[in-house]
Amino acid sequence: MKECDLVEKVIISSEYITLGQFIKYVNIVSSGGMVKPFLAENKIYLNDILEARRGKKVYPGDKVLIKGIGVYKIGN
Repeated sequence: MKECDLVEKVIISSEYITLGQFIKYVNIVSSGGMVKPFLAENKIYLNDILEARRGKKVYPGDKVLIKGIGVYKIGN
């Protein structure tokens, strides 16, 4: 399967969500305290740009790729 076949749509009800909140929202980590180490150890791409800031805003229409875990398309 190609990467685009595995895109999971994630619906948010607000204008945006931070990358740290997103990682917790999709149950990749179980607590907010685990976000910082997760970001340090994993490659995460927001709209094809490498991103490691947990406070980076993610908006509907954005694509989040987490190497080895999945691809997510943000919707509202």
